[in-house]
This record gives sequence, structure tokens and C-alpha cells, in this order.
Amino acid sequence: MNKVESFDRQGATVVPAKDHVAARRRWGGPLLGLCVLLLVAGALALGAWRSYSMNREAVATSEQRRDFVPSVRVATVRASVGDELATLPATTLAFSAANIFARASGYIDKREVDIGDRVKQGQLLAEILAPELDHQIAQATATLAQLKAAVVQAQANMGIAQDTWNRNSPLVSKGWVSPQQGTTDTQNVKAQEAAVNVAQANVRAQEAQLMVLDQQKAYQRIVAPFDGVITQRNIDVGSLVQADATSGTFMFTLMQSNVIRTQVYVPQDQALGVSPGIDAVVRVPEIPGRTFSGKVARIAHALQPGTRTLLTEIDISNPDGALTPGTYCTIELHIPRNTPSLLVPAEAVIFNAGGLHVAVLENGVAHIRDISIARDLGTEVEVREGVKQGDQVILNPPVDLVEGSKAQARPETAATK
Repeated sequence: MNKVESFDRQGATVVPAKDHVAARRRWGGPLLGLCVLLLVAGALALGAWRSYSMNREAVATSEQRRDFVPSVRVATVRASVGDELATLPATTLAFSAANIFARASGYIDKREVDIGDRVKQGQLLAEILAPELDHQIAQATATLAQLKAAVVQAQANMGIAQDTWNRNSPLVSKGWVSPQQGTTDTQNVKAQEAAVNVAQANVRAQEAQLMVLDQQKAYQRIVAPFDGVITQRNIDVGSLVQADATSGTFMFTLMQSNVIRTQVYVPQDQALGVSPGIDAVVRVPEIPGRTFSGKVARIAHALQPGTRTLLTEIDISNPDGALTPGTYCTIELHIPRNTPSLLVPAEAVIFNAGGLHVAVLENGVAHIRDISIARDLGTEVEVREGVKQGDQVILNPPVDLVEGSKAQARPETAATK
């Protein structure tokens, strides 16, 4: 053979370099393909396993959500008890107020009071000086005396006429005196009787005129018509005042302040329970820490057409004068409830595009109910309709809570409520 083999120093056979490279090329291609195939198969297996795991997790999550029953806080709808409290703005008024005008013309001779003075009924406020009125009274008194004398004279004349007729009457019946004389005597008696009646009527008329003058004289003394305080004074000593029914001189304003009257307009939804005698409490912001008790004294028994409110007046005792007329205040009316209202916690109310709702929990199922609110009391609301007493409403319901959702009340919340 022509093949030549080479040996190393130890006698081992040495493969030629060219043959070694060819062998590597012959086996390297299949091994590389096998490796790539194994990598692809591993990647596919890993992807399939991850997909299977994610699918199982999604199914498990879906089942968990489907079977999950959230624990929620609930509160019990309860009926309000006691009176309904209504707080409304009002203004204090004097129980009685009088503008005092002059009823006699003249000059102010005395002024006994000023602004802020407290007076008693019948106390002298001012005195008017009118000398001409005194002269008129003196003249009327003298005229009355004349008229009374005329009455006496007429009565005397009537007596003479009567005596004359009494003497002539028998003579006329016997024919000793002419019938004409008898007729004259009788008519004279009647004329004298009429003269007496006229004289007496003149006396009565003059007495009435004198009474008018005496009343005008009495009007010269201005006295207080009731107990109160002077809040306005428009005259001083020496001022000229005029007595006139339409344009008389305005002298004083007197207000009764030992009892204060307040007027308040109660809204229609609360007016039906208002009646005389219910309790009221008045508070003035400028007098902190003090309240004034009173009672409803009178109501209008008719709502104002424009505002649908009921005019209500409350009388408040004010012996120390702490309250003054014209003061802004707030009034708390304790109005008896005709029908009890239902109270729902404010945190149970759901407000969305559909209106106002609450979620009521019944037998582990949530039911969405529409409600109508009568009043907002802050932490609670008064509800007219939509729930009933004893319903369990969910507090702060989850945003994904819908009709028919399952839920369970927290044991501690349910026990507490």
C-alpha cells in the first residue's frame, strides 16, 4: 500500500491534520441542528406551561370573584323620636309700640322724659301750654250758666201760663170767659213747655261743648299709655305742636320691652305641626351662652302664597331688658311630629346620574332603592320614602355594588347596630 503512517516518538499513531478537520466538519452540522431543535422545543414547552398557568390563574381568579362575598358595614334605619327641631332666622319686635302725637295745639311747657327713659303707665311725658284754650273753657262755662238761667226763666214762664190756665179753665166751662181766651191759655202753656225743652237742650249742647274743651285741656298732659321705654323724641321745651288728625306733631315713640315679640316664617314642610303653645328658644349671636325661652302665641292660619311659609309669632319674657327690639336672632321651634320620619346615615346615600339611592342588605343580597330626602341633618338625613324602619343599609357601599350583589354584614358592626 501507498498509505504512509507516521509515528511519534512514543510509537503512537498520528492522524494527519487534514483528516481531523474533515471529521469535525462531518459531525458539527448535525450537532448544531440538534441543539437548535432542543432549544425550540424547550421554548415551546415553556410557553405552553406559562400559558397553562396563566389560564389556570385567570380561571381561579374568576371563580374567586364569583364566589367572593364582601364584608360591609351596615346601619339600621330608625324612626326619629321626640319633637322636630326647626332653626329659623327672625327679628325681635316690641310687644307694643305707639307713636304719640299731639292732640292739643300750643307750646311745650314741660318735657319730663328723654330717649331711653323707662316709664310707667300714666306717667307724665310732657305738658302743652295753650292759654287760648283756657279762655275758650271760661267762655263756654259762662255760656252754660246763661243757658241754665234761661231754663229757669222758661220754667217760670211755663208755671205762670199753667196757673193762668188753671184759673180760667172753670170760667171757660161756665161761659164766664170766652172760649177764645181758653184756647189762648192752653196754647200759651204748650209754648212755654216747648221753651223749657229748648232751653234744656241748649244746656245739654253747651255741656257737651264744654266736655270737648275739657278733653282738649286734658290732652295738654301727655301721659304714657303703657309701661315701656322711650325710643324716639321729637320735641323740646318751647316747641310748637299742632293738633290734627292727619298732620299732628309727632312727639314720642314708646315701646313695651318687658315682653318681646318675634315673627318667624315657618316653611310649609314644618308648618303643619306648628300651633300656639309649642316651645321656642331664642338665641342672639351677640349674647353667647344665653338662651331666651318663649312659646308660640299666635299663627296666621294661612300660608304666604309667594313663599309657602306660615307667619308665626312668639312671645318672650324680657324682664331685665336684655333683648331689644329690632335685633337679629335665631329661633328654635320644637315642633311635634305628626308622623315619625326615618333617619338614614348620610354615608349610606348613593348619589349618581339616576338620583339618590341606598343599598339595603336583605338575606345577604344588596338591593338598590330610590329614596326621597326631606331634610339634611349633617351626619344623618330624613327620608320620606324608599326605606322602612329596621332596614339594614350599607355604609360607604363599594363602587361596583349593583342590584343583586352578594354581601355580608360585618359581625361587629351588626352587633353594635
